[in-house]
Amino acid sequence: MEGVEDLTGLLIALIPALLWGTLPLVSAKVGGTPHHQVFGMTIGAFCFSMMVFLFFSPEINAAIFVISLISGLCWAVGQFHQFAAMKLLGVSKTMPLSTGMQLAGAALFGIFLFHEWNTALRMVLGISAVVCIIIGVLFTSREQNAKESNNNSLIQGIFLLIVSTLGYMSYLVILRIFDINGWSAVLPQSIGMLIGALLLSGKQVKSLYDRHTFFNTLSGLMWAGGNLALLIATKMEGVAISFSMSQIGTVLSTLGGIFILGEKKSKHQMVMLFIGCALIIVGGILLGMTKK
Repeated sequence: MEGVEDLTGLLIALIPALLWGTLPLVSAKVGGTPHHQVFGMTIGAFCFSMMVFLFFSPEINAAIFVISLISGLCWAVGQFHQFAAMKLLGVSKTMPLSTGMQLAGAALFGIFLFHEWNTALRMVLGISAVVCIIIGVLFTSREQNAKESNNNSLIQGIFLLIVSTLGYMSYLVILRIFDINGWSAVLPQSIGMLIGALLLSGKQVKSLYDRHTFFNTLSGLMWAGGNLALLIATKMEGVAISFSMSQIGTVLSTLGGIFILGEKKSKHQMVMLFIGCALIIVGGILLGMTKK
């Protein structure tokens, strides 16, 4: 029975990687502006959270509601700027860069805010992880030669991803600081996500009610399903395994951007991209090991 439970836990831990790894491909195929994508995605996530709330009825008080709502606002900032970077750089370049920055950001918050690396072994593993991630990000953003590169686009894309990473990190760290259970956060968080999407849309809100927004609700259901699966997997397998395995999704989105969306890469770029993805995954696994 124990072996069956372990296998079940590992399979559940793969769900976030599958859903989050294919999510950018679905959004790119559906199309629309980043405003359409974020708005549609938040509607899907809100519908999912309502179902979770009705079935599980988690505890929610005023403090949980407000903090979780702020967390959702931060997520909307992170997701909007990630979609904007995808439009500029393409999925195959954006996702490894975004994943690398998030993993490095999580590591830095772990060191300086939560003091997670409190032993020599954890410090060695953590620093090694950050080094792998940084090198991996450099590999994924490398162009074959100066003629192929568009420095302005790359600099603008990296700036968008820095803002995106700050949004994503704030969305996670706020809940951690106040020790709010993920199940309790899910509904008010989705409300904050929806409000954030509307605020970011500004005057474009009226133009968002079209087929792009409607079909992007599927992305929201995928994100919310992955988030719930990660919560379950963390309880069954622990943070180290579930967190690390969720990072495998960046390989799916990167390869999907090339082979499904048809983003053009030279042989040299393909080699650099694969090496970069491998290093980012290694970094994610090492980070997971520091959480044991």
